[in-house]
Order: sequence, then structure tokens, then C-alpha cells
Amino acid sequence: MQENINGAEDPSPEGISTDLAIRTERLTKRFGDLIAIDAVDLEVRRGELFGLVGPDGAGKTTMMRLLTAIMEPTSGEAWVAGHSVRREGELLKEKIGYMSQRFGLYEDLTVIENVLFYADLYGVPERERGPRIERLLGFSNLTPFQERLAGNLSGGMKQKLGLACALIHTPEVLFLDEPTSGVDPVSRRDFWKILYELLREGITLFVSTSYLDEAERCTRVALIDHGRILSTDDPGRMRKRFPLPMIEIATSRGREARSVIEGISGVKRVNVYGDRLHVALLEPGVVTNIEAAAKGLGIPSQAIRSIEPSLEDVFIFMISELGARKEE
Repeated sequence: MQENINGAEDPSPEGISTDLAIRTERLTKRFGDLIAIDAVDLEVRRGELFGLVGPDGAGKTTMMRLLTAIMEPTSGEAWVAGHSVRREGELLKEKIGYMSQRFGLYEDLTVIENVLFYADLYGVPERERGPRIERLLGFSNLTPFQERLAGNLSGGMKQKLGLACALIHTPEVLFLDEPTSGVDPVSRRDFWKILYELLREGITLFVSTSYLDEAERCTRVALIDHGRILSTDDPGRMRKRFPLPMIEIATSRGREARSVIEGISGVKRVNVYGDRLHVALLEPGVVTNIEAAAKGLGIPSQAIRSIEPSLEDVFIFMISELGARKEE
């Protein structure tokens, strides 16, 4: 038996570590001929901020729905907070919070009315509601707006309201499906500050995102593409495992420079990030040829430097390598 953060004991299936908040075993979901989730094995420790990272259509939302027992897997199994998603879906839902990608609250209700509705839905005792609601609204900076209709909130405030509603019953594991999608940069930053506070309180956070800069904030990340997990590790180790040296070139002529540098023997890949090029090299000696090509474009040698790859570089490289193997 294991004890949760509220003091209650959870049943733990035989062979499943009590240190794990989430575990999947060859979890698979098919829609006809489409394999949306492909035999995924995944472990998330209690108290982690775990990121599921991938482009649109990679399988992130499907994975969320499987882990929250909203959707039945085709095969395989998963356990969340000690409960099987296949056999104990209703018990599981008492232990988790889920915030979907789209705003799912009632726009014709006020902020406080939405929170009270979710308190009713989760059966939060009357005596506990006042302190919890006061704390959650203060926590998310919604106290001054509690009488405002949800439909009149900004995108960032809607996300905070969704988070408050998902937390009203004090879940052990909180699932957030692309919570900052379409939200302005300031609101994104504020939202992540709130997530760090939740992490300090011991809540396990499972966050999906297509923003690679957000993935850098996670304890560990899993890179997913076409329903398959390509790699799982903490972001720092994942970057250090990148197998090739990399340089960065600062230039306002990125597209032009890219086409020239990609044609140089010994260059594996060139990624453009605004006014920066990240160039993966098959061998360090090719830098001399790159400097010569850059000089011909009017780019000074001091604009070229060695760097550690970004998580986005790692992800793009893995996807391209996987695609190349499929073509062989």
C-alpha cells in the first residue's frame, strides 16, 4: 500500500513501484489502420514535472486521454496513481486532474460559479470549499475577477481558471494538454510559475507541449512522433547525447546562408531559428569551409561559434534519422 499527499492509502498493483505516478506497458491505440500510440513504455516518478513533447498530430492528446481513462487503449496497459486505466477508470478519476487543450469551462458562468460547479462535480465537502477556493483564486491571481463571466476572460486567464477547476479536489497527478497553446508570452511565463508552485507541493505534473523552450523547464521529457517515443531523459542529458558537434551562425541572411552551407561536404543538417543558424557537423574540420562560405556572404568569422544543441535540434535530428531509416 502507498500513501498519497492527502494521507489516504492507495492500492499498488503487484510489481508496480510505489515511486511511480504513471507507468505504461506497451500502451497502444489504433483508429482503424492509423496507429496513434504505438506500444509505448513510459515511467513518470511521483513529484515530477514530466513533459510529453512533439509536433501537432504526434499523439500527445491521445496519450493524455488514455492516461486519464477517457479513452480505452486498443492493447497494452497503464497505471496512474496506482490504478489501472483499463479496470479502475472511475477510481482513477478521483485521483487526477485534467485540463484539456481547448477551454472546456462554461463561458456563461462567472469564474466563481465555474469553480463551484467543479467542486460539486468532484464532491468536495462544503466545509473544505471556502479555504480551497480562496487559495486557488489567490494562487492563480483570479480573486479580483471572480464575478466576471468566463467568456469575457483573456486567453491566459481562461487557462488559469481551467487550472483552478482541475485542482479543486486536490489531485495527486495533474494532466495538462498543451496548456499554453495560443497564450501570449507573459501569460505563458505566469502559468509556468504556477506549475512550479504546484511541483513544490508534491503534485505530479504531466504536461504536453509543442513548445521546445517549455520542454526545457521540465524535470524529464519524452519526445514523441507518430505515436512513438523517440527518447526519454532530462533535457540537459538529452542535449549532451547529441552525437555531432554543432556551431551557430548569427546572420540576417539565414535562408540564403542555409542553402549555401547545406551544400558543403561534411555538413549534416542546418536549422534556421530567426537570425541564427544551427549547423550540425559530421566532422569539426569542416568549420574552415563554412567560414569561407560565410565570408563570401558577408558574414564575419566572429559571428560563428561552437554551441551545445538545443532540444529542438535534438528532436529534429531524431525525426530525420528515423525517417532516413524508414526509407532504407
